[in-house]
Amino acid sequence: MNIQIDKLIRAKRRTVALIIERDGTLTVRAPKRVNLDDIEKFIREKTDWIIRTRAKIKSVVEIPNKQYTDGERFLFLGNEYALKLVKPQRPALKFESGFTLGAAAQIRAEQVFIRWYKEQALRVFSERVKFYASLHGFSPKQVKVTSAKTRWGSCSSSGTLNFTWRLVMAPLAVIDYVVLHELAHLRVKNHSPKFWRVVEEVCPEYKKQRKWLKENGEKLSL
Repeated sequence: MNIQIDKLIRAKRRTVALIIERDGTLTVRAPKRVNLDDIEKFIREKTDWIIRTRAKIKSVVEIPNKQYTDGERFLFLGNEYALKLVKPQRPALKFESGFTLGAAAQIRAEQVFIRWYKEQALRVFSERVKFYASLHGFSPKQVKVTSAKTRWGSCSSSGTLNFTWRLVMAPLAVIDYVVLHELAHLRVKNHSPKFWRVVEEVCPEYKKQRKWLKENGEKLSL
């Protein structure tokens, strides 16, 4: 069975990575010097995994998009909070024991929420990276927040740690796992057994958090 490459990204990396997007398309991230024949051979070896992953994505019940109406619930650090529409306020979105949104901003509510989540994500992720880097002797360069839809985090060759803002909706224990996962890449760039030993050393319950992401990751969205 021939598997079509929908998107090929050449990057400064050591290994080939296959990513099945939410629409079932295949994105391949590959080192700049790896030729296409080797990439296609790798894909053929992973055919069963690709088919299983696509089937799993197709079977997931589609979660409806947010409508930003009164009483609708939104995730933050693993908990759900109700939204209340109020008279115009500054800033348009506030959070205390729940979310309040100025009614005049409802028309652009998605952008307002994304901006808020990004701000919180940078704060939370920076704090957790700083804490665990100091605790375990890692030396990351900086922390960035992205809008990635299929990757919770990544570690660049220069030591920059990237995390999608969607992750800030997850429980703190799950966030910590992703943070420690990417910090571990500062020592081991690939996903070899050596890498997972480092992860288990710094995050003994990583399998539990990884399982949570696989089962609940679709919920971390607007």
